This record gives sequence, C-alpha cells and structure tokens, in this order.
Amino acid sequence: MKSGIRRIAKHFSITMFQPPDSLLMIYWISEYSITKIPNQTMNFKYFPHTEEEIKQMLAKAGMESLDDLYSDVPEQIRFKGEYDLPEPLSEAGIRTFFEKIGNKNQRLTVFAGAGCYDHYTPAIVPNIISRSEFLTSYTPYQAEISQGTLHYIFEYQSMMAELTGMDISNASMYDGSTATAEAAIMAMASTKKTDTVLVSTTVDPKIVNVVKTYAHFHGFNVEMIAQNEGVTDKAQMSERLDKGGVAGVIVQQPNYYGIVEDYAGYADSCHTNKALFVINSVAADLALLKTPGEWGADIAVGDGQSLGIPMAFGGPSVGYMCCTEKLMRKMPGRIVGQSLDNRGQRVFVLTLQAREQHIRRQKATSNICSNESLMALFVTIYMSVMGKEGLKEAAQLSYDGAHYLHDQLIATGKFEDKYTQGFFNEFCVCYKGNVDSLQKRFVEYGILGGIKVDEDTLMFAVTEKRTKQEIDKLVNIVKEETL
Repeated sequence: MKSGIRRIAKHFSITMFQPPDSLLMIYWISEYSITKIPNQTMNFKYFPHTEEEIKQMLAKAGMESLDDLYSDVPEQIRFKGEYDLPEPLSEAGIRTFFEKIGNKNQRLTVFAGAGCYDHYTPAIVPNIISRSEFLTSYTPYQAEISQGTLHYIFEYQSMMAELTGMDISNASMYDGSTATAEAAIMAMASTKKTDTVLVSTTVDPKIVNVVKTYAHFHGFNVEMIAQNEGVTDKAQMSERLDKGGVAGVIVQQPNYYGIVEDYAGYADSCHTNKALFVINSVAADLALLKTPGEWGADIAVGDGQSLGIPMAFGGPSVGYMCCTEKLMRKMPGRIVGQSLDNRGQRVFVLTLQAREQHIRRQKATSNICSNESLMALFVTIYMSVMGKEGLKEAAQLSYDGAHYLHDQLIATGKFEDKYTQGFFNEFCVCYKGNVDSLQKRFVEYGILGGIKVDEDTLMFAVTEKRTKQEIDKLVNIVKEETL
C-alpha cells in the first residue's frame, strides 16, 4: 500500500512524509479536500495543470492571460463576485456538509409528468449497470474487443423496433427532444425540393423549442399546425401539405396534454405529398397503444425515460429512433448488426455509421457521433426483466390509476375537464379555485400535484407506482380546500 501511495503522490507532485501505514490513505485523500496540511503549504494540487503549463498553452494560442482565452464570453454573463464556499474541509467534513444540504430536500409523491415520469425501477437494473464493465466502457469503435457492448446494443435495437412496430432502430440518441430534431433533419435529407417541417402544436413545447433550434442552424423552416380541442387540426395539415415544400410532419402520441390522438389517414396525406410522417411517443405507453408502425409512420422517436429510468433531477435519459428499412441509410447515429467471423461464430459489428460527422465531416447529415449507451443498457435490462406482459401490466396500472384519479377529482365538484378526448395516464383538468395555492397545499402534504399548463389548468400523471391510498390522499386535500 505504501509504495502505491508514493507512486500516486509522485504523479501529483506531492511531498510525502512517513506516518504509519494506517494514516497514509487518510492524508492522501485529504490532498483533494484541503489546501494545507501541517508543515506543508499546498497550492490546489488537485488542479491538473501547473502555472508553467498554463503559460505554455497560452503562448501557443497567442495569448497572454486566461482573460484573453475567455474574451469571447460576453461581459454581461461573466461571474464577477466571489464564490460562496466554505473553508477547506476533510473528506468526512465535505460528506457531512453535502448531507446537510441534501437533507433540506423534500421527498414528494409525484403526480407530475409532462415528459418525465415516476415509473418503478426493478432492483436488478441499477445493480447490473453499476458493474465496471458497463460504467467504464466507451463507444465501441473496436468491434473485436467490444462484443459485450455491441451485443446489448443489438438487443436494445431489437426490442425498440418491436416496441414501436418499426423495421430498424439505431443504437439510441441523447434524449427524446434531440431525437425528434434529428428526425426533422432526416426528413429534410430524405426529400427533395423541400424547406419546411410541420409540427403539431400538441407536441410538448420543450421538444418544439429544440426542433426550432436545430432548424435555425440547419437552415430549414418549422411551421406549426394548429390544434382543435386539444388535438391536431388534420384539415390544416392537409391544406399545408397540398401547397408543397414540406419534408415531414411531426406529431406526438399521447400528445402533450395526455390525449390519445387518432392518426388514421395522416400517413397517407403525408406520403401523397412526398413528406415523411414522424411520431414522437412515450415509450412505456406503446405497450398498450397502437404503435407508430401501425399508424404508418416513417420515423418513430421519443424518450425512453419511461422505461424504468428514475426521474432524478431531470436526467440522464435516452432517446430512441426507429424507422422503415427504406430510410435506414438516412438514419443518424449508428446501427449494430449481427454477422459471422472467419470461424463461423456469431459476432456483432457497427454496421452503419456513415452519416456521422467523424466520418463524413462537413457532408454528414447529423451531428450525432455516439449514443447514450449506458441508458440504452438500462432500458434493455428493464424490458428484459419486465417482459411483454410486465410492460403491459405496468401500462394498464398507469391507465387505470389515472382514470380513477380523474373521476375522483371531477366528483369533488372543484375540477372540470379541459378536454373531452380520451387520455392514457395523463390528463388536464381546470381548477375552479387558485391553482398556485392548491399546488402549495399539495407540497405541504408531501405531494407534487401536477404541472400547471394554464392559469386554471393542472395536468396530472399517474404511473404504476401510485397507490389508491396516495390518490385518495390527493383527492382529500382537494376536498378540504376552500374555493
């Protein structure tokens, strides 16, 4: 142990003294946590670069100071004050410090959704993905030494293709929003003489904003299709398609308001006008709902967070993208395929990645050069553990719980329906009192009670984790509120 510590200390330019072996590790760890130890002054030894190295780097860049390096950062967004940091602490002190901060958090029973859902995570999933072989693996460029990674990506692709009813899945995307934006770019690359993508106003605003950002830098237009009573205005979509110049149409299922839309005939309208039909879906809901493939979609995208990934603080997540075989070579990211080696054994290879910018440079059709591999493994294990019936059961419980909550809220007389269309596990209702006051009351009782989507409207989401007792508790809070 002593020699190992010395080697590490030498690497970090730490002058070691000779305390007993039992103290060596304590003092070594402290080098990361404190700036001074007895009889030795240190200058932030956990910083990887020396003053001389920084000077050499600046000289190479033709600069004199670090301020020159950051001169492109606008003055108005630069931090000018002093960092509010405590005095240097030991490792134990730092742990105590952050535990105190963490204890200020309030654990709430979640009835909020809008793109991120509180589904149950089987205990085996985090246990498996925490193995070092998965946590430390990098993108599998060397297929011959990455068979394990390539194998589970292949399984992920197979499962997602089946779940969406599509022919092909890529190795995963960063999240649902960027996957949708990449689908728009894919539509532009797959059609001729087009400059516009249509997006329904029933698509999650967060997703729409990402698509618009991508459109700005890729030089195409985004036009919004109006909604009618919470669903896409099909007549307006068809009218705009007939004018020409449209590469694709993007819709969401269930839509942002939780409504299950009827997309019969949408694909035909798109294809008649040489446009692609893109459906963004909540992955878990596809266990029961009609799949994008059944709707005739050319591209299926969305977020895989609903497949057991914890909500955390908004991530990490994983985006999925599936498409028809016809569009396979236009799909961004990478696709893992199965083959045989020279001994006739089954092997896995990166079959397609020719659209990536590290290969195609400026001719690339996508900025994607990797995938959300660990989270793809997460949902792969989740789907393997749950199985088809387990996914269906979780989705059914979510559906039943949401409809029970909806009926109970309406029965209080303090809520009324925002929309009359059918929903899955998420719905919008109008509150007759003060929404902000009600939400504060929910929090006081340990409940995150929905998302405010309008001045008088709350959107509630229910998953298989929510019990009847928890739902009844929320309803009782509503009953006790004075309008």
